[in-house]
Amino acid sequence: MAFKQMEQISQFLKAAETYGVRTTDIFQTVDLWEGKDMAAVQRTLMALGSVAVTKDDGCYRGEPSWFHRKAQQNRRGFSEEQLRQGQNVIGLQMGSNKGASQAGMTGYGMPRQIL
Repeated sequence: MAFKQMEQISQFLKAAETYGVRTTDIFQTVDLWEGKDMAAVQRTLMALGSVAVTKDDGCYRGEPSWFHRKAQQNRRGFSEEQLRQGQNVIGLQMGSNKGASQAGMTGYGMPRQIL
């Protein structure tokens, strides 16, 4: 009986992966069977619900607000002129301290003077 139940859990996990749940979101069979990591089981169910809501293929008939909709593709197209302009911008982490100085700093180990 135990082997049959573990096999059914394994079949559920394979079906969830086939449906679109990422492998990193799927729990191990032992986690549910022995009750070791029920949080992982819950994360898998949440991931499965999110995939079902995102696909919107009619398989999920529950309340869609229970799960978050995963982000879809958001392509951006830049012209050659825009790409060239981006090469001329110097980021603040590339050598510019923008007027920063150590004025007003106390020595190491000294208490701050708050007036």
